[in-house]
Amino acid sequence: MSETVSLTYGSEEGDFYMQHIKRTELFERNNHFHSTYEIYYLLSGHRTYFIKDRSYLIGPGDLVFINKYDVHKTSDVGEPGHERIVINFSDKFIDRDHSLYHPSLFNVFEQPAHVLSLKLQDQIFTRSVLDKLDKELKEKATGFETYIKLLLVELLLFSSRYAERNEAAPFEHASPLHRKISEIVQYINKNYAQPMTLSGMSEQFFMSPYYMSRTFKEITGFTFIEYVNMTRIREAQHLLRESTRKIIDIADSVGFENIAHFGRMFKKLTELTPHEYRKLHRQ
Repeated sequence: MSETVSLTYGSEEGDFYMQHIKRTELFERNNHFHSTYEIYYLLSGHRTYFIKDRSYLIGPGDLVFINKYDVHKTSDVGEPGHERIVINFSDKFIDRDHSLYHPSLFNVFEQPAHVLSLKLQDQIFTRSVLDKLDKELKEKATGFETYIKLLLVELLLFSSRYAERNEAAPFEHASPLHRKISEIVQYINKNYAQPMTLSGMSEQFFMSPYYMSRTFKEITGFTFIEYVNMTRIREAQHLLRESTRKIIDIADSVGFENIAHFGRMFKKLTELTPHEYRKLHRQ
């Protein structure tokens, strides 16, 4: 793969991360999700972006917002190659006690559509903010940590206001098959606590088990059973963070009939036991 990295700062799961990269060959991002917010700005090329439960076709000037723990995956469409900037940041980076905090900053992550298709003048403004961030992170002048927070707040506030002023353009599915897989994913997201099998779901959605298995993996990046288990574990993570329910009750409520299987799957996906995860997030 041929790529040029203009900037990499921090890590995706850290408090603040930014990367600017240009690729000239075919590239497909593995599926993933993380505990940080993500902003993705496409400078050139065209991409298919699967986010949460559906896919979007995005082009230059599109600004993408991905909430914490939302599954996402990108892949090429048409001619390979693209240039993009990605920012990840944690709740700690601009928390409720920070002087720059305002609830509206995060409204854009709650929009039904995850993509803002910016007009030319707004693309110019967005690029100017991103260029300032790039400069600060490269030069690391006195007080740069404060300035990058200020610039991030400016970008978030601009984006939230833009979303309020402009009705989201309808984004078409990349293909009828993408629409079908989106319907299946939405069903899983709503009914994860119920028993689910590949054969049962393929019959329900009028697909052969083999074809559904192959296309589900191709579009989402997960096998069917991987996605079901991952969705159940993500909900269990939420309950462990936000409730005092017993772990055995949480396992049952998210669709695991066997507590040992739940424990193994939780450890596999999070590298922590449920007890360790709860303890870590209660500190």
